[in-house]
Parts: sequence; C-alpha cells; structure tokens
Amino acid sequence: MPMELTERQQKIVDMVKNLGPIAAEELASRLDLTRAAIRADLSVLTMIGHLEARPRVGYTYVGRDAIGLQAERLRRIIVRDVQAVPVVIRESVSLYDAIVTTLLEDDGTMFVTDNEGRLVGVVSRGDLLRAAIGQTDLNKVPVGILMTRLANLVTLSGDDTLLTAARKMSSHRVNALPVVRISDKSGGYEVTGTVNLAMVAALVAEFGETH
Repeated sequence: MPMELTERQQKIVDMVKNLGPIAAEELASRLDLTRAAIRADLSVLTMIGHLEARPRVGYTYVGRDAIGLQAERLRRIIVRDVQAVPVVIRESVSLYDAIVTTLLEDDGTMFVTDNEGRLVGVVSRGDLLRAAIGQTDLNKVPVGILMTRLANLVTLSGDDTLLTAARKMSSHRVNALPVVRISDKSGGYEVTGTVNLAMVAALVAEFGETH
C-alpha cells in the first residue's frame, strides 16, 4: 500500500519534479525552511522511491511507480544493524551536569532513566538551552523536572526498519528516537540504542554514492 504523503512532502516532490536536480539548500530556501527542517522528509521520500539523492548533484524525481534498487535496499535496513550508542542520564542528574554531558558527548538528544535503568523521558539540547537562559539554578534542578516524559515519547524496536524510523521522525518532528526493549528485570523499557536524522541522511547519501 503506497504511503500517503504529507502536504509538505507533496510540495517537495512537485518542486523536485519541476526543478530537479535541486540541492536540499535550495529546496529549503524555496519552502522558507531550514535544511534541518526538511531533512527527515527528504530521507523518507528517497527511501520510498519518489526521489533519488546524488552527492554533489542534488535530488531528482524518480516517481511513485519507478522505485529503484536503491529504495528497495534501503527498505530492508533494520534498525539494530545501524543504531548508534545512546547518551543516557539519570533523572536525578542536575540540569548543569546534563548540559556538561551534552557538550562533552556532542549529542543533541539524551535519554533519561530512573535508578533501575528504565526509560522515563528525553531531554534535548534545546530544552537545556532554554533552562540556561532563564533564571533557573541549574545545580539545584534535576533533569527529571524538565524532560519530556515517557507517555509522550515515540520509540523504536530493533526489528523496525530504517524507513519506519524515518517516517516516525518525520511525522513527529523529532531529530532522534530511542531504540528500546522490555527489560527482563524491571519490566520497563531499556534503551539499547538510538537512531537520528543525521544517520538516516548519511545512509541515504552513501547508497546514492555506491549503488
């Protein structure tokens, strides 16, 4: 069953069809968005075969009924085969220590666990920046106060496809997702990895270069 495109994805497809080959920067400019804002949409459209990405050339239109070998191979990539090591912090850690961690790890998304290692939330670099700009005493406030809680999180399984990950990031407008499994000890979610937009974009570019 064909995937239904969002309004923005359809605009991107139409623009590439009429103007391609076209670079991501020009697409973003014409849509009055940043390149980061459309990265997930471009990755999804490439994976499902509407667009083809070529390094130093840009995006060209392929078509709904002309899904090539590149798209088919990308469809078969499993999350557990490409997931990265997640940055995990405890909910009791202070906002100050969380800021230090995100700078040292150079990661914009950190997953938050309780004392038993169960996933309870997520905090982004943007969240921490907003707290730092405010009047908050960063040493006294635990990250658990600021984090987005588990009930509002979107997660992945190691058995999900990379395409599923890209679709979830695109539809929920997030830059990274945790890969989880049910813990045998606690019964909650254990974070085993992460997938982010940069990884997806890099894989799409790699396939465009070598296949």
